[in-house]
Amino acid sequence: MSDTISSLLQKAERALERDETLVALLQLETAHAIEPLPGVKSKLAYCLARERRQYKQARALCLEALNAEPNNPDHYYQLSRIHLLTGKKQAAMKTLRKGLKFKRHQPIIDELNRLGFRKEPYFTSLPREHFLNRSAGTLLAKLGAR
Repeated sequence: MSDTISSLLQKAERALERDETLVALLQLETAHAIEPLPGVKSKLAYCLARERRQYKQARALCLEALNAEPNNPDHYYQLSRIHLLTGKKQAAMKTLRKGLKFKRHQPIIDELNRLGFRKEPYFTSLPREHFLNRSAGTLLAKLGAR
């Protein structure tokens, strides 16, 4: 990796830590134009989704990074953030858990804690969204038994 790309990535990382995604987007676009590395792609994908609302392109770019480095939990983290931006919390949770299987990654753990944990469905043989699970969960929560 050249000094130029590493410098751009450091600036982008600092911007992302400060939640300045527009600044990070500019740095990552320049780095991606020089050399499209998987780590650059996944972070660029999140910035595109957040700043320009290009969700389909962002998801495709992040999946490219995942295909290149399927064991990198940061790609799963970035993909989950894109899912959250599009309102797909369940897909985000699934993606975060999948990324955590490869390696302990603190941003994934922090995000899972922020999103909260759900109890197992009452009827485990049925999907969570099934009428019986939703009804039993609501009733048991009102009774204080769950």
